[in-house]
Amino acid sequence: MKDPFPFDPAATDMILEWTARRIADGPDPKHGAQGFAALEPILGGSITADGIGGDAAFGLFTNTIVPSTRPFGHPTSLSFVASAPSRAALSFDAALGAAGIFAGNWDGGAGAIHAENQALRWIADLASWGDSAGGVFVAGGTLGNLSALHAAREWHRRTHGRRDRRAVLCSSEAHSSIAAVARIMDVEVILVPADASGRMSGEAAKAHLDDHVFAIVANGGATNCGAVDDIAGLADLALTHGLWLHVDGAYGGAALADPVMRPAFDGIEKADSLIVDPHKWLFAPYDSCALIYRDAGHGAAAHGQQAVYLDTVDKTHWNPSDYALHLTRRARGLPLWYALATHGTRAYTQAIAATREVAEEIAQGIADTQGLDLLLGPQLTVILFRPRDMSENAMITWAEGHRRSGALLCLPTRWRGEMVFRLCIVNPQTDPDAVLETLKTLVP
Repeated sequence: MKDPFPFDPAATDMILEWTARRIADGPDPKHGAQGFAALEPILGGSITADGIGGDAAFGLFTNTIVPSTRPFGHPTSLSFVASAPSRAALSFDAALGAAGIFAGNWDGGAGAIHAENQALRWIADLASWGDSAGGVFVAGGTLGNLSALHAAREWHRRTHGRRDRRAVLCSSEAHSSIAAVARIMDVEVILVPADASGRMSGEAAKAHLDDHVFAIVANGGATNCGAVDDIAGLADLALTHGLWLHVDGAYGGAALADPVMRPAFDGIEKADSLIVDPHKWLFAPYDSCALIYRDAGHGAAAHGQQAVYLDTVDKTHWNPSDYALHLTRRARGLPLWYALATHGTRAYTQAIAATREVAEEIAQGIADTQGLDLLLGPQLTVILFRPRDMSENAMITWAEGHRRSGALLCLPTRWRGEMVFRLCIVNPQTDPDAVLETLKTLVP
């Protein structure tokens, strides 16, 4: 049969050449989102009956699509929780796409799954979890939190024989995904007011417990303020009341690798589940969330799928589809595995420590600058601050101007009802001196 999708090998070479340059040079910090009115005249109508050809389509990608995206991988991108993938991880991700590996079960992706499990084991070891620990890489923190909390509810029903537990307890600084997950699961969220630093203590959580709670969610690095909750106190509370403790370390869980920050996570060895996003602070490309259970059997009991067309699947080996809400999946944990195997875990410890040191230097510089008020941090690597004599509109204008110039992506957020600036450093190549020079333009 004639190939229905002919493609010139020279076009493949062109794409690979662009890919190599992009990995070597990195993103352009001046790139940014464009409006529909700007994009539609160029991209609209690009899907046609006869096709526009590979050269034209790739030209749209390089000349319009990529420049219309935010360059979160650049060292000056310090808003939200950016991504800072290493060249090794990016290079391998390009190869992974070409490999076309199905990694939903052992039969389809045995080698890939075994390698992914080495990376999961490294994270589990950082949490001081034993041989029973295991999990899977899913697309992001929301899916990781959903899968963990579904496993928590199923565990509670099996072990306690009650189906009236319809609430999770978490900090007022919990990530928005917890509320989203609760809506999907049709459960209530009980919010515990965080303290002045954004931290939830075990004592504060105890005062808000009721008979409907089946799980506690602890922040392992709150997105907005970087706070790590009192995991030890929350773990004791969970054990006393027969509850599941889940740690949302999507951003901050990487800090487990830094001996200086590791004590903030004391008690995590008694938690029941944990998520960490490698595409945040573990220098991997999008999209990847490591979901790990301290006892992987609880994950499999909740998520294992049964169907006649799955009867041939080998159940004696590790099937990632059993540990989260999915079936088909790519081996999205392999870029982290490749970079860990390439550089070694010591390089990760050093890189994460370097970002902490950069954050500490920037925070000290803010504190030393007349006209800037350091409000919080660094907590892990999150800093909150405010220019003393600048209106909210002026803050927004300043942020957009420096975003467009490529000097710095530093956007406002809200803290205790006040508009403030937030920095989150996850790129060890961020230059603190350059950041502080830009921040000095906030004061007359």
